[in-house]
Amino acid sequence: MNRTPENEDDADDMIPFQPADSPAEGPESRAEQNDPELRDPQDGPELRGPQDGPALSGAQDGPELRDPQDDPEPPDTPDDPERRTGPSGPEPSGGQGGPGHPAGQSGPEHAAGLGDPGRRGGRGDYAASAGLDSPEPGRDGSWAAGGRDEPGPEAGDEEPAGRRGQAMRKVGLLSAGLLAGVLAVGLGAIVMLKPYLSPDDFEGTGSGAVTVRIPPGSSAADIGSALADAGVVASVQSFVNVTEDRAMSDRLRPGHYRLRKGMAATAALDLLLAPASRIVRRVTVPEGMRVSEVLTRVAKLAGLPIEALRGVDKDLVGLPEYAHGLEGFLFPATYEIEPGDTAVDVLAAMAERFAAAARHVGLEEQAAKVNLTPLQVVTVASMIQAEGGTDEDYPKISRVIYNRLEKGTPLEIDSTVLYAQNRRTLKVTESDTKVNSPYNTYRHKGLPPGPIANPGEKALMAALNPAEGDWHWFVTTDPGHRITKFTNKESEFVRYREELNKNLGTS
Repeated sequence: MNRTPENEDDADDMIPFQPADSPAEGPESRAEQNDPELRDPQDGPELRGPQDGPALSGAQDGPELRDPQDDPEPPDTPDDPERRTGPSGPEPSGGQGGPGHPAGQSGPEHAAGLGDPGRRGGRGDYAASAGLDSPEPGRDGSWAAGGRDEPGPEAGDEEPAGRRGQAMRKVGLLSAGLLAGVLAVGLGAIVMLKPYLSPDDFEGTGSGAVTVRIPPGSSAADIGSALADAGVVASVQSFVNVTEDRAMSDRLRPGHYRLRKGMAATAALDLLLAPASRIVRRVTVPEGMRVSEVLTRVAKLAGLPIEALRGVDKDLVGLPEYAHGLEGFLFPATYEIEPGDTAVDVLAAMAERFAAAARHVGLEEQAAKVNLTPLQVVTVASMIQAEGGTDEDYPKISRVIYNRLEKGTPLEIDSTVLYAQNRRTLKVTESDTKVNSPYNTYRHKGLPPGPIANPGEKALMAALNPAEGDWHWFVTTDPGHRITKFTNKESEFVRYREELNKNLGTS
């Protein structure tokens, strides 16, 4: 805070305040009153800075003020009065303070940073203006030149003229090296990322024909690799990118596909999704077929030799432990048979499908509930399936079988007699019921030794969950319309048989 001096002694201890934007205002310093060169430029010589030429001296016969960097370093000796600091030595000519200017006082310009030309820095003046007893050197022993905090070289050292240029050249070389490294890394990244960002790809729908097999469990990258190896697409990544962009990865299926060479990745994906492109033979096995009928059908539709199907080692098919053979365990469904599939492959797929259905209905766990073994449950289901009728009739047929088993009455099921003779007919004669076979349920009580057909899942469910009722007979009176009637009276049963014979034209 600036104040008016109360006496002459206080005036020497004050630091006059002079704003930077109005240097003519405020009280004049004693240096200005004693030195005509420090007065207003209009009244005396021009005030110039060190860069404009000869510096202003504190007195007419004082030393010339020059840029400290332009003078050689004065020897640092304690006898040199111009290198002496502190209040004990004579104050050298300040930037603007005159020879009579006492230590600790400076004019406004000196406070702004004009230092002693006889020193490397003006730290002593700065310390005096701040009211310090003596200036302190920096940690490196240098003085802040002109009141600034820039460190100078240590006392007694001289900085070579070319050292700064050499340092700049090192910085330049380092910067150039770093730039070259960055460019190299950038170019390397581009080279590495290009196959992913802009992979090679063909144009159009291609030409020619080629078959590609996609194994089960293949990812989009695996499929792309197979397509690239076959010449269908130009690169693996082009196919992967298209598949991911269209979110079609989960729709790609294993199999053999008829494609073309030189296809754009989008065109290749379209063909893989088209059912007509897949090379496969679909074979549908209806419910209730016998093993002999299933093998004949598969041989015809899949193009497999019937001898190969009949000669399959049953141990290679994957049958349940309780199975005695293939009958009853070639599950009725639609199968896709691809090029290269063998007879074992086809039959194993059917046995695997049965195992899945058996797990679904809890066959092995639920068999004890009806007092049967798993094989006997399949046998009951095969008779239910062979007798026909509707899905709603299956639990009722199951109940008739269980009611007769409980009473010890022969089952008298026509389909078992026909199975024993390897025949298919709706007309069962008296002589048919007398055939000598363990499968003849007219002559033998209880269940036949094994299944007589391949049941579906609904027949398996009915065998495990029979309907509630006291029926002992059932007759499919109208096979064409799958009408089946149930009764617990033999008289009604006789009437139902006559109705059937009339519909069959045998009455």
